Amino acid sequence: MTDTSFTIRRASAADTTGIFRLAALDSASPPTGELLVAEVGDELWAAVEIDSGAAIADPFRPSGEFVELLRFRAARLRGELTGSPRRLRLLPRAA
Repeated sequence: MTDTSFTIRRASAADTTGIFRLAALDSASPPTGELLVAEVGDELWAAVEIDSGAAIADPFRPSGEFVELLRFRAARLRGELTGSPRRLRLLPRAA
């Protein structure tokens, strides 16, 4: 993931198919509230509901760190976090 560029953004109506795909892959119900998504290329890899922090992600991709990042951003949007983070780990973890 170190050479992968990605986008974190609010979900739009155009993301509905991708969100349902993620939910199916994750064996979860699609979230119903406002979402933040992590997009790599043209594919959604993870989504987090802003109000609840509920997440769905592609289990066949290294999407766990995207979920962490999305939850951090959602908490910021909810006003739960202020200031800057000490350090957010975005490097691959050792197995």
